[in-house]
Amino acid sequence: MEALASPLPEYAILRQIPGIGSSSAVRFIAEAGDIRRFSTSRALNAYAGIDIRRYQSGKTFYSDRINKRGNPKLRKLLYLMIQNMLKKQQNTPNHIVHYYYRQKEEPYNKCHKVASMTCINKLLKTIHYLTITNKMYDYRLATTS
Repeated sequence: MEALASPLPEYAILRQIPGIGSSSAVRFIAEAGDIRRFSTSRALNAYAGIDIRRYQSGKTFYSDRINKRGNPKLRKLLYLMIQNMLKKQQNTPNHIVHYYYRQKEEPYNKCHKVASMTCINKLLKTIHYLTITNKMYDYRLATTS
């Protein structure tokens, strides 16, 4: 599968992001397909099933949850990618790992799974932007925004 995916431009873009290996990149391309077919990163989030579902009735608002209507294999793969980025954080700087630790600190104080879901959202936005603009990952550019 890696031999089939290596000529694709998405493969090279995914491999440039720290913490994403060849196996993860191939599985992401196999599950998500062509990323250019999604007009926005929100559409990619909905396809993965991590968009927010709000419950409300009258003046009562319930807690937000992820939708889970999307591709469960892609959602699991994205979660594993984030965990791998957290494990390999000493090797290369990664803006998603820094974002994770900002979510865990004051004033947010998010638990591990919620912070991981916010990082998945940020990762999908990054992948969508890099694929649409056909740019490679650059830590300095990622941290300026």
